[in-house]
Amino acid sequence: MKKFLAAGSIFAALVVLTPGVSPAAAPPDHYATHPIRVKPNASSAPAGLTPGQIKAAYGFPIAGTAGFGQTIAIVDAYDDPTAEADLGVFSSKFGLPACTTTNGCFRKVDQRGGSRYPRTDPGWALEISLDIQWAHAVAPGAHILLVEADSPSFTNLLTAEDYAAGKGGAKYVSNSWGGPEFFGEAAYDSHFAVPGVSYFVSAGDAGLPAEYPSSSPNVISVGGTRLTFSPAFAETGWSSSGGGCSAYEPATQAQLNFSQIGQVGCAGNRATPDVSLDADPNSGVSVYDSTRYQGQKGWFTVGGTSASSPMVAARAAVSGVVVDAAAVYGSGITFRDITSGNNGAACLTGFDLVTGRGSWLG
Repeated sequence: MKKFLAAGSIFAALVVLTPGVSPAAAPPDHYATHPIRVKPNASSAPAGLTPGQIKAAYGFPIAGTAGFGQTIAIVDAYDDPTAEADLGVFSSKFGLPACTTTNGCFRKVDQRGGSRYPRTDPGWALEISLDIQWAHAVAPGAHILLVEADSPSFTNLLTAEDYAAGKGGAKYVSNSWGGPEFFGEAAYDSHFAVPGVSYFVSAGDAGLPAEYPSSSPNVISVGGTRLTFSPAFAETGWSSSGGGCSAYEPATQAQLNFSQIGQVGCAGNRATPDVSLDADPNSGVSVYDSTRYQGQKGWFTVGGTSASSPMVAARAAVSGVVVDAAAVYGSGITFRDITSGNNGAACLTGFDLVTGRGSWLG
């Protein structure tokens, strides 16, 4: 995921946003690009997990129409000039329906909904390719709206956020960015509070503590796991999955009512993540990118909660219903409880600060 960075600060993560410390104004438009959670060296053929493997691991629907009638928005920064073409290569390779501007499935806009795209950034371009390709992989019948913010500043990303769920018309919005919590962050929670819209935010890739906007009570915070297939299938908490107790945000009533929330010790504050999916680069997913990243192009193996967030958002779109705290902490979703792993906190039965309730099944 991408992180925002305050001026002069450095934080480790997949791709990150920089909240500031003042509640009176958005953070400054300083940014830094961090190494994306990608395994070294691109290849001429996919080396990471395939859509078929992910769907089998979680029992996700396999129909090419899954998600039909829904729109998933991907909010990222900077421009990926080859996003649509790369999605075409990905779709063709894995037998997915074409998702193009021509057939109405794919649309790319700037943060105002126009076509004055920002400059290209290789790290963000790979992030964008990951996000749109895996949203399409899980919900191949859904439309994909890519909203590109002018820069990875708090102000610009939230402008893009507002467009996605407003004039963009998306009912499911995925965000693979975040940053350290800051005093006054709750003033920005309204950007994630459009009725009927489900918001998903990467929990981060550096373990504890909680990040924002993952810590907003208005979003579903998505953490990370690791999949192994040999000698037997297993899923464990990823050691770098973001999570923790918010320093500033209260828990939703739905989370407070969950029977096992007390064991993580958040004392009424928001606990993250809520759910998780595969994110460890060692069980990373296949992504095609022809905008050169570190001088290379082709098939990359990518992980991080940047991967799990769009996949969970897409699975929500397949369900066709609002997925909020009430849904996650109710009984309508089946979860695989992850009880092994540690990100600075331990995986526990029922709920923990590594994987939340666990991974979405079926």
